[in-house]
Amino acid sequence: MRVVIQRVTEASVNINNSYIEKINKGYMILLGICNSDTTDDLEYLVSKIEKLRIFEDENEKMNLSIKDVNGEILLVSQFTLYANTKDGNRPSFTNSMKFDEANKMYEVFKERLKKTNIPFKTGEFGANMKVSLINDGPVTIIIDSKDR
Repeated sequence: MRVVIQRVTEASVNINNSYIEKINKGYMILLGICNSDTTDDLEYLVSKIEKLRIFEDENEKMNLSIKDVNGEILLVSQFTLYANTKDGNRPSFTNSMKFDEANKMYEVFKERLKKTNIPFKTGEFGANMKVSLINDGPVTIIIDSKDR
């Protein structure tokens, strides 16, 4: 399981030009689910997200967590995080978990994230989404549950 975490001053997702979710200060998180992922991978990433200290303190050091700054999360599924580009010019997505299984894992991820008490909003799994954000810093962190 892989996440791309962007520290943002605001972020939003527009789904099919009709549904919009928006957050202010917090994390824009893109979540990719690999075909070998388990709930252990999920638990690891949620714990990392909850405790990650990438907001600046009074000394301008990245020392504060999302909870410390009362931040929010915008979570968007993104199967393309497991694109394989080794051969040719057209990416392969064979490492991405199959749609139905990945959707179930995404729902479990959301339930586990809810238990952290960090306010969050989401995109719609499998939908065509337009994501907008203002990256603060810019700060972008990639965490892969297989790289422990």
